[in-house]
Amino acid sequence: MQPQLPIDVNAETGVWTTDSLPMIYVPRHFFVNNHVEAEAAIGKETYAESLYKAGYRSAYFWCSQESKTHGLKGLACYEHYLKRLSQRGWGLFSFIEVDAATGHAQIRLDHSVFVLAQGIAGVPVNKDKLCYLFAGWFSGAMDWVADDTGASYRTVSTETQCAAESADHGHDHCVFTVSPLPAAQA
Repeated sequence: MQPQLPIDVNAETGVWTTDSLPMIYVPRHFFVNNHVEAEAAIGKETYAESLYKAGYRSAYFWCSQESKTHGLKGLACYEHYLKRLSQRGWGLFSFIEVDAATGHAQIRLDHSVFVLAQGIAGVPVNKDKLCYLFAGWFSGAMDWVADDTGASYRTVSTETQCAAESADHGHDHCVFTVSPLPAAQA
């Protein structure tokens, strides 16, 4: 994939933008080391819950903004979201399957930033599910699709397979599963 990501830098403020959204550019090891330390400080469960909520809101907002910027509707905006994530160094994201009418999806992640950073610049090696930071992103984007298309579901997303587990399970990529919540929880 040749990243054709438009990056504009404001000469007066130094603010970077892509598609008119402000961006921050940091080295991978810096971000992952901060992520690992935050997880250690507050515990994985609490940290994952907070990241899920923040990621959900951010993905929903991103889809809303990008739909206006590029005139994208429904699933086309979600596909654009995965493309943009893939162009920003998080890893390569693609749909294994997706059904916008029901809120079901499986997203494949190859070359996850969290898996690739293990053992580099002080990042510990861990054979667990490491990529949970992305889970809220995928339900936030799917729920935006629901609202954009008039569907009534709300979804939940979980990391169901991680490449970091490879020693035990033989996975070469991560998988996230998006499913609709039962109507009572939606």
